[in-house]
Amino acid sequence: MTAIKTCCTTLLLSCLVALSGCDSGSVEVIGGPVAMRKISAEQYRNIIADTFGSRIEVSGRFEPANRRDGLNAIGTSHVAVTPSGFEQYEALARSIAAQVVASEHREALMPCQPVAQSAGDDACTGEFITHYGQQLLRRPLTESEVQLRVANATLAAADSGNFYTGIELALSSLLVAPDFLFRIEEAVPAPTPEQPDRQRIADYTLASRLSFFLWNRGPDEQLLAAAARGELATDEGIQREVDRMLASEHLAGGARAFFYDLFMFDQFDDVSKDAARYPLFTRRLADDAMEQTLRFVVNHLIAGSGDYRQLFTSRELPMTRSLGPLYGIPVRSADGWETSRFPDNQPRAGLLSHGSFAMLHAHPGRSSPTLRGVFMREALLCQTIPEAPADVDFTLFSEDGNAQYKTARERLQVHSNEPSCNKCHVLTDPIGLGLEVFDGIGSYRAGENGAAIDSSGDFDGKRFSDPVELGRAFAENELVAACLVENLYRYAVGRPELNRERRLLRQLEKQFAAANFTLPALMRDIALSSGFRTASPARESSQNQQAATSNAAASADQFAKAKETI
Repeated sequence: MTAIKTCCTTLLLSCLVALSGCDSGSVEVIGGPVAMRKISAEQYRNIIADTFGSRIEVSGRFEPANRRDGLNAIGTSHVAVTPSGFEQYEALARSIAAQVVASEHREALMPCQPVAQSAGDDACTGEFITHYGQQLLRRPLTESEVQLRVANATLAAADSGNFYTGIELALSSLLVAPDFLFRIEEAVPAPTPEQPDRQRIADYTLASRLSFFLWNRGPDEQLLAAAARGELATDEGIQREVDRMLASEHLAGGARAFFYDLFMFDQFDDVSKDAARYPLFTRRLADDAMEQTLRFVVNHLIAGSGDYRQLFTSRELPMTRSLGPLYGIPVRSADGWETSRFPDNQPRAGLLSHGSFAMLHAHPGRSSPTLRGVFMREALLCQTIPEAPADVDFTLFSEDGNAQYKTARERLQVHSNEPSCNKCHVLTDPIGLGLEVFDGIGSYRAGENGAAIDSSGDFDGKRFSDPVELGRAFAENELVAACLVENLYRYAVGRPELNRERRLLRQLEKQFAAANFTLPALMRDIALSSGFRTASPARESSQNQQAATSNAAASADQFAKAKETI
């Protein structure tokens, strides 16, 4: 069955590429400068699981992400490891290393056996470091990197009388190495007569770019081997690897990571609700609501190879027993997930009707048309909404029990009449009010304070009467697909697009439409694009380079501590 699914996926991708009628390299641009990007908590866990297996536990805290330009993926090149953060990484490293060499795991995980367990063994230690070092650092180790660790592991083994104490120390040093915790990108000169400053992304850097973009995990052995042979520097070689990766089961995890970032789901950890107003709300309900949306998106776009625009109109969605009461849907299964449909008697359809968005973009005790409108404009349409002035008075709108202005629409109408507020609210409120029939956790309601809720409005010249029609208007708006292209490209390269890359984005939009708005085809086109595979000198855009330099300087003292154990 797996072989059949892989074959079908590859065939589908080939058909979509043929349908597009466009060469992914038809628009040649030079990408932005390389950077140093910290791996995320999920990427960390994925690398450990891929390297040592699922039995090795990663239990510890990670520092919060840094969202920039709408994405945590962009913020990764603007963060350093703080002293407390390094202590957390060091504790994680020691915990993982201790598990790997533990008696119940070492037989399966050691690539060799020492001559004696009571002393060091340079040959076996070197084999261990070389084997796991390449997987963890995502590149081959130099001879000096291996020998330094071997020497220190041998000393530790001699002091303790235990070979595995030295191995544990060597592995810990790999797990706090800058090249493990950060994706330190490199580029090499690749000038052309028309582009004398052109650089191409170095082979091992490109392997990491591909794997973290498409899979949200480090490169596998086959991808690293392709990089070692120089195949990723050729059109044929990178196309072969990209198509292989798109046919992998890991593609679902890559798509899931992107939408988790785009939908700001990392903020779910801070979601809380007034228990008196929302007695149905629990932490499990919030977790299931987030999982529901991610499953819905991945099932439709990856497993079903569906049209991205249909996410805004589909009435089907995954469901659990805990979510059933939220939507008024009976759930047969006591545990696990099943496929359900939004009831026909409720104005629900597509992403905008999901409880996850209603919960996340609301206040603890009430809904918020403005927060929902801001999210839709910024995350789904790539428009910028200015920050509210510091002196704005929100008192009236916060009085959701006001006897005179009973509904959010009435209160917002008065609030937005202020000249300093109107220019923002005119963008956010019409579409945000279209979702006002969903309360602060996403339950349907027909009225507020005894007054009927009016969920009609205008979305950029298109009238709608309820959330179903609003979702349809989103599906038909050309900005929705264009914004996905822009966000996915930014996510892939880890930075905002440069001005010269805008024509590449326009080309990607055309290819996306020609491929029936399917996500795997778009991911393929981005991975094969010149903007993804090339780089410019740092002087052309110093911001990313300065951020990388700042990361290195801010973290230098912390990593110096690690060198004492290498």
